[in-house]
Amino acid sequence: MKLLSSVQCFGGLQNQYEHVSDALNCTMQFSVYLPPQTQAGQKVPVAYWLSGLTCTDQNFATKAGAQRVAAELGIAVVMPDTSPRGDGVPDDQDKAYDFGLGAGFYVDATEVPWSSHYKMYSYIVDELPALIEEGLPVSKCKSVFGHSMGGHGALTIALNNPALYVAVSAFSPIVSPMQCPWGQKALAWYLGNNPEAWQRHDTVALIRSGAQQLPMLIDQGLADNFLASQLKTELLEAALKETGYQAEVRYQAGYDHSYYFIASFIEDHLRFHARYLK
Repeated sequence: MKLLSSVQCFGGLQNQYEHVSDALNCTMQFSVYLPPQTQAGQKVPVAYWLSGLTCTDQNFATKAGAQRVAAELGIAVVMPDTSPRGDGVPDDQDKAYDFGLGAGFYVDATEVPWSSHYKMYSYIVDELPALIEEGLPVSKCKSVFGHSMGGHGALTIALNNPALYVAVSAFSPIVSPMQCPWGQKALAWYLGNNPEAWQRHDTVALIRSGAQQLPMLIDQGLADNFLASQLKTELLEAALKETGYQAEVRYQAGYDHSYYFIASFIEDHLRFHARYLK
């Protein structure tokens, strides 16, 4: 794990690292905010942030304004990239933004040529936390949250691994990739035309199949231009009602899909996670 940069921020450190990933078969970069408590020798819990389509590890770090609250709460925030990177990593032949580089969808691809690199599920669940917990002053207590494609990743990863995460939240998540164009394209190309393989990567399907209860918070902007076509929050609400699964789903009038929305409510999400991380 090579330190690429480090800057002081609210008494803590905003760092960027590089490492060779076995899961993704390439060199990866990720960012971490280490709150001031770590400089006093404390091990702190971790919230893993998963970003959306086209993002890298830097979008959240520079736009969300999370560091002030994370410093107060004593929580580290880990910000991975959204896909494998490098000259040898395959990309969408049309360079589309919703597949390939910047669009790993947090699954382990089984289809050629994607299967040689696109193992984002294993990277987020296994490889990266092991690296973080070995090399940085953090505890094994962790939660996960994200935005859009990353909201989908956070929800499905937490629901598939309830023993690993104490809480989950999301901004504007893709709640049912099996039922929207972004998800149908990605799941088909990464996992093949087998809907059974898709279900463990679909929040609505997981809740309907009896997922274990976790603390869950979701914020969705009502001015989001992807709400009707891609995000379809009403499908999640129907599954929650049908199964009795408890989650707080909040609609925010006037807010869109951007980081302005995330920055407006990031403090709520960090304080939500802190209730369970601490």
